[in-house]
Amino acid sequence: MNARPQAWFQQAQDDLGVAKLVCANGFNAQACYFASQAAEKALKGLILELGAEPPHTHVLAELIKYLKRLGCDVNGFDALPLRSLSRLAATSRYPMDATPPADLFEPADANGAIASSPIKPSLNLSAWIS
Repeated sequence: MNARPQAWFQQAQDDLGVAKLVCANGFNAQACYFASQAAEKALKGLILELGAEPPHTHVLAELIKYLKRLGCDVNGFDALPLRSLSRLAATSRYPMDATPPADLFEPADANGAIASSPIKPSLNLSAWIS
């Protein structure tokens, strides 16, 4: 595997590790944010592994569409709630009104975000490509 995609996959795994760590300590909004970051970095790593430059977007569904245009079989991502993960990136960081994000997220939200990470399917596809 090329070093650049590997760096993205490593950072995705690190972000997911942080998501798990902060989730275990009750920081649910932050866990959702880091889970969404892990997802984005895993998908961008896969795009790099295919020899393309990732588009400048944080929308995970757009990254999946781009992978599909590159000829990647994206069926392994169909069951993942990527649109929800994309929305978490902003709502878990920025207050949209007088309520801080920390008050909006429950442990179930954080655990769901972590469980829906596309890191494993991305790494499986990367191994198959290599």
